[in-house]
Amino acid sequence: MADQEQKGKELMAEAEKKVRSSQTFFGSLFGGSTTKLEEASEIYQRAANSFKMAKAWSAAGKAFKKSASLEKKMKNKPRAGYRLAEAGSCYKKVDGEEAVRCLQQAIEIFTDMGRFTIAAKHLITVAEIYEGNSIDLEKAIEYYERAADYYKGEDSTSSANKCLLKVAQYSAQLENYGKSVEIYEEVAEVAVKTPLLKYSAKDYFFKAALCQMCIDTLNAKLAVQKYEEMFAAFADSREYKLLNKLLAALEEEDVDGYTDAVKEYDSISRLDQWLTTILLRIKKSIGGMDLT
Repeated sequence: MADQEQKGKELMAEAEKKVRSSQTFFGSLFGGSTTKLEEASEIYQRAANSFKMAKAWSAAGKAFKKSASLEKKMKNKPRAGYRLAEAGSCYKKVDGEEAVRCLQQAIEIFTDMGRFTIAAKHLITVAEIYEGNSIDLEKAIEYYERAADYYKGEDSTSSANKCLLKVAQYSAQLENYGKSVEIYEEVAEVAVKTPLLKYSAKDYFFKAALCQMCIDTLNAKLAVQKYEEMFAAFADSREYKLLNKLLAALEEEDVDGYTDAVKEYDSISRLDQWLTTILLRIKKSIGGMDLT
């Protein structure tokens, strides 16, 4: 590892020397300046890869940025974009803010070029930074939404829906239940019409109904009836049965009945953190304080 880091440093020095020589009078004659910049860019990339092998992530990110800067200078936009994206991937491990800055530049380049699928991929990476290291769910939602729009424009419905489901998940966590309902219903409608995705529709309808319960019990009851009409198999699911038990408990203000229904479901299908949080919020609306 130490050898690779030293090799990276030596390559950085070599690249810097190439850049300086390109700026001399003789270096700029007969297009020699461009040739030297091309060589320097490649050497920076080699240095970055050496730093990556040494897990020197900041140094690798810096080297990729320098390579990208030279590619921009030579008006090679695709290479500049890819090098900036590489820099972002390296910085992501040690410096979220710098990673976002690099990735935003890459996104701008690929968007300007009309390469929306590539731009969407990097938008997702930025969203992951905000949902992981920085924990800014509003920012994560913003970038997942942009990625979904780009995928929709390229008719990549499946990829767009994956992003939208993240938006729905985090919107509910931030108590923007209406937005979550809208997305879960939209994705469920697509799933119902797609043979390979039909099974997953029940999960989306289930989550949509829970978000409805966070808003209003009557609308939640009507929504469950609507989902059954849209997808007949939903009525045979454990999720549908749980929803009806929860609605009955809410109407009767029966905290024990609500708790028993959740425990019965959890004994067979373990609740994840998101479902636990939403179910707890609903329970608190009838005076309960704990799901356990």
